[in-house]
Amino acid sequence: MQNPPDEEPETALSVTPPKKWAAGLPAVVHALEYSLEQTSPRRTGVDLLAMNQVGGIDCPGCAWADPAPGRRHRNEYCENGAKHINDEATTRRITADFFREHSVADLAARSDMWLNQQGRLTEPMIKRPGSEHYEPIGWNDALGVLAQELTALATPDEAVFYTSGRAGNEAAFVLQLFARAFGTNNLPDCSNMCHESSGFALSETLGTGKGTVSLDDLHHADLIFLVGQNPGSNHPRQLTALEEAKRNGGRIVAVNPLPEAGLRRFKNPQKPRGIAGRGTQIADRFLHIKPGGDLALFQGLNRLLLEAEDARPGTVLDHDFINAHTSGFEEFARHARTVEWDDVRAATGLTLEEIEKVRDEVLRSERVIVCWAMGITQHKHGVPTVREIVNFLMLRGNLGRAGTGACPVRGHSNVQGDRTMGIWEQMPDTFLDALRKEFGFDPPRRHGLDSVNSIKAMREGRVKVFLALAGNFVRAAPDSEVTEQAMRSCRLTAHISTKLNRSHTVCGETALILPTLGRTERDVQAAGEQFVTVENSMSEVHTSQGRLDPASPLLLSEVAILCRLARRTLDGKADIAWDAFEGDYGTIRDRISRIVPGFHDFNARVTRPGGIHLPNPVNEGVFRTKTGKAQFTCNERVVPRAPEGHLLLQTLRSHDQWNTVPYTDNDRYRGIHGSRHVVLVNPADLTELGLAQGDRVDLVSVWADGTERRAANFEVVPYPAAKGSAAAYYPETNVLVPLDSVADISNQPTSKGIVVRLEPTPDRARPTPS
Repeated sequence: MQNPPDEEPETALSVTPPKKWAAGLPAVVHALEYSLEQTSPRRTGVDLLAMNQVGGIDCPGCAWADPAPGRRHRNEYCENGAKHINDEATTRRITADFFREHSVADLAARSDMWLNQQGRLTEPMIKRPGSEHYEPIGWNDALGVLAQELTALATPDEAVFYTSGRAGNEAAFVLQLFARAFGTNNLPDCSNMCHESSGFALSETLGTGKGTVSLDDLHHADLIFLVGQNPGSNHPRQLTALEEAKRNGGRIVAVNPLPEAGLRRFKNPQKPRGIAGRGTQIADRFLHIKPGGDLALFQGLNRLLLEAEDARPGTVLDHDFINAHTSGFEEFARHARTVEWDDVRAATGLTLEEIEKVRDEVLRSERVIVCWAMGITQHKHGVPTVREIVNFLMLRGNLGRAGTGACPVRGHSNVQGDRTMGIWEQMPDTFLDALRKEFGFDPPRRHGLDSVNSIKAMREGRVKVFLALAGNFVRAAPDSEVTEQAMRSCRLTAHISTKLNRSHTVCGETALILPTLGRTERDVQAAGEQFVTVENSMSEVHTSQGRLDPASPLLLSEVAILCRLARRTLDGKADIAWDAFEGDYGTIRDRISRIVPGFHDFNARVTRPGGIHLPNPVNEGVFRTKTGKAQFTCNERVVPRAPEGHLLLQTLRSHDQWNTVPYTDNDRYRGIHGSRHVVLVNPADLTELGLAQGDRVDLVSVWADGTERRAANFEVVPYPAAKGSAAAYYPETNVLVPLDSVADISNQPTSKGIVVRLEPTPDRARPTPS
């Protein structure tokens, strides 16, 4: 194991051709190299052999579902999952000496990667008013400071309780219970910034905010769409499911502004042919679409399907499904027939012939699934796009049947479980009524603040205390400078965390770091060793239990921290057994079983191999919409355009990155090595702009109200991006997105389809090779 870096590494950009396949032996090598830099061979082995196994550790890296027990590989993890779990299990430690050496200002000047590489937090720390350094504080005093600030607020709504998907179900349930007993629904979460548009669109059209497919559905689909997602880097285990679908005769259409390696070919490192052979071709058809053109694509496909039905009445559309289970079809059909092909071509960059070939694929397929991720949801028209995807699925009855359905691919391990447990600022009255019945207090009914509105409230002085359960809120949020100013305006900021990140350096008047156990560590409480539960993207709930000794004897679990804080803050205000919850997480699950539908006999059922599969009403023919049926919608046509001399920018993650944290400065699938300050641009666009590889530019976003945002000093890299578009890494480009630039309806920040100009820096000359 190497020591953490004392200084930022000096690197220089080198560019190689993008890879044409993903995974294989290099994935194994890179995973082991990174793991062994962080921790010992023994700890690496313990983690990897327990990862995603029955009774083992759920991978914190993404929310992809596990194969059924008996069908799981002994090494049921991907390269990125292996890196992430051993990044958490690192033997590097941050002590009080570290904080004495580094002031908050010093830490704020460091990169995200450097901060993460320093290791695990080991004891509670406080930055007091006027101080430039964090200093140690005991748990009793730390929770006392936080409780005192909370109880001194003029109203509970002056506090915000943020949650990341890293938290397990038990901690999430306890947090929302504490917040509501305290008196507020201010419960923003990371879903506000990634899949909120999916939730709003699916709830409106299908009556559930979740996807409707299982792994088995994917394995047996005839046709799978991968839209606005990059499984090779962001959820690599999906490639294994796609490989099985291909071997069962399924076909795949990839829709993306960039030709990602994982969308091309997959060498499964769990199989000999994946190491020595050519692997499996993933995409049978690739649509090189412009950013934000997906709405127009599905509107065009829906018009073509209606016209095919006109030509062959009774053979194209599923009239039985439409008549029995949907409403609004006639109005939708009239609207869909008005789609203009010039608009579709302008929005997508595709030809009519390319779209017609996809229609033909659909007509040959009895079972169709559409998967999507943030390439869909992070647009201003994210909600209408998901609604149009639902229209597409309903036309041929591709809902509620085996091998069909809607599949939003969520990136964080328990972000869906958090929402199930009540982490939402808009939970329905049915949930709040169940809380009242179970715990004897009346939860607040007024909707609380989501992530964007929490930042606004902090900026305006309406929120004075910010508590985060995991996550890196400052770097995940848009409009970086505004977000940081808002956070610094708080009286107190507190973060329950395993490792150091940028949010710890953006402090309120008083700031607390509350170090917690990681997913990999043993959690021993009064009743003995505990496990937690998580819910994946496919509504499966199962256990996760760490195997390693805690990084420090001073660490508390997330549940313990929250229960002790609730006890100190509420002081008997609500008759809730916080002591029992802390000592035995089974008592929390007993309460969940009486409040959350589908969780009956929670403790008994969740420990069975495979856990619990929550019922999905759509698959039972139940649509909890206003009409009681699945809802067709009419969505306004949108043609994203950039003025002359400008491009449409999408933000994205590198391959060596987990959420806001890069593990290295490399993105080997895209051929980028040694730098993250790069902008990927179509070569033809570079010629038109008078730019060339290696030129240095500022990215300047331009908004309708005349405001501009600037991300400085990016190096130009020619790349096969869709014509008229560019791509650059997040979170470095969050500064380009104003706080008020949000998706219609869902209020999700719009980190895709950003109009930018590339402004050459005064010293635009390319560096001379040494």
